[in-house]
Amino acid sequence: MHTPNVLTWTETWRLLLLAGAGLGVLVNTFQGDGAPLIASIALTCISFAVAFSMIRWLGPVFIKAGLKGKDMAKPKKPEIPETMGAVCAVVYLLSLIIFIPFAFYKDIVAATSGGGNRDVVIGDQHIETGRYLHRFPHGKLASYLSGLLSLQSVVILGIGDDLLDIRWRHKVLIPAFASIPMLIVYFVDFGVTKVVVPVPLQGYLGDFIDLGWLYYMYMAAVAIFCPNAINMLAGINGIEVAQSLVIAVLLLFNDAMYLAPITPYPHPATDSHLFSIYFLLPFIGVSAALLCHNWYPSKVFVGDTYCYFAGMVFAVVGILGHFSKTLLLLFVPQIFNFLYSTPQLFHFIPCPRHRLPKFNAATGLLNTSVTEWTIPPSPFIAWILDLLHTLRLVRVTKDKDGQIIESTNLTILNLWLVWMGPMREDTLAWHMVGVQVLCGLLGLFIRHRLALLVFNSDNRTLQFMV
Repeated sequence: MHTPNVLTWTETWRLLLLAGAGLGVLVNTFQGDGAPLIASIALTCISFAVAFSMIRWLGPVFIKAGLKGKDMAKPKKPEIPETMGAVCAVVYLLSLIIFIPFAFYKDIVAATSGGGNRDVVIGDQHIETGRYLHRFPHGKLASYLSGLLSLQSVVILGIGDDLLDIRWRHKVLIPAFASIPMLIVYFVDFGVTKVVVPVPLQGYLGDFIDLGWLYYMYMAAVAIFCPNAINMLAGINGIEVAQSLVIAVLLLFNDAMYLAPITPYPHPATDSHLFSIYFLLPFIGVSAALLCHNWYPSKVFVGDTYCYFAGMVFAVVGILGHFSKTLLLLFVPQIFNFLYSTPQLFHFIPCPRHRLPKFNAATGLLNTSVTEWTIPPSPFIAWILDLLHTLRLVRVTKDKDGQIIESTNLTILNLWLVWMGPMREDTLAWHMVGVQVLCGLLGLFIRHRLALLVFNSDNRTLQFMV
């Protein structure tokens, strides 16, 4: 399959119009009052246009450099560019850097010209005493830069993984190293390790319980889980980017619920959710550009870099935005996929290098991939597999002596094929997107409605004490 490396005239003009409109809004915003949200939306449009173009142009360059892979779910198994997630990650990081003056525009103006008035020049005597100087929010800037540094670190480590093809057991802790800057700033700037105790347990444990260093272990675990969870739910065209986009849009919807007029201002969580929005909007832009090339039939592969980068974006907004538990409610399919895969990940059941569904060239459909048992499983493992087979959670094949010789690989993609039967690759991808959307909406419903059964109130109803 030929991978196009040039933009059509229609694509060129559309992208130029989009980028031009974004640039115009950006300049106008900077000339005005520096509204950060408008600037972030404009940068999102520019990021989409730049990422879309760069992916198209750099395809042949990546292939020439050996960054390519075979699409195993196609009849001719074409070679297409890989590691294109790195292109998106670089565009995203640059957009976050460019956004810094807009995010702190009012604070910069206030700190340099007196109370936000451009026409006021503060005299030396005022600078010495500091009576009229605006106090710059160094804490917010530190959080922003720590998130940016963690993302830069994970992108570097992800590119290293794509180049060196590191084994899973060696690379699983890669995000932990990238999360160190973020956790240090959390400790210095915020440092809250208390969690609210559910109402039924408050009589025994009190209203709050301080987890101390365990809370930092929990946040590190979130930073490790999110990138690896995206990486594990993979194997068909578009699935990594599509699931990430769904999670990002649902997080954006959750953030919007804390903004006026939905939630009256001022609200203690508004700034945290604006912080999340500023990180999510350009991510949605570059991911949408990548999905245009990665959706079935895929013209590029995203590589492990994108999975690490996407997962770390979610970890950053969840941890520094102080809603990591809400984040995990949107990762229900990924959590299920991890738990379901555990027997293979820890080698209780043989685990092949790749567990993606198997393409049947005769039918053009995807079938379940299997693990072959060259040595019969132990009686206990065989009993577990028989039980899972009865519950339709796995499919086993036995020889004439009743010994298990094959069992389906333990991934959510294979499980879906066990339930639904063989299907086209794009159909399977759409089914997974639907599952992600439904589980995400259910997660938000649990967070803002069912949680009231065990907690006194939803934090959206809280107001600043005046």
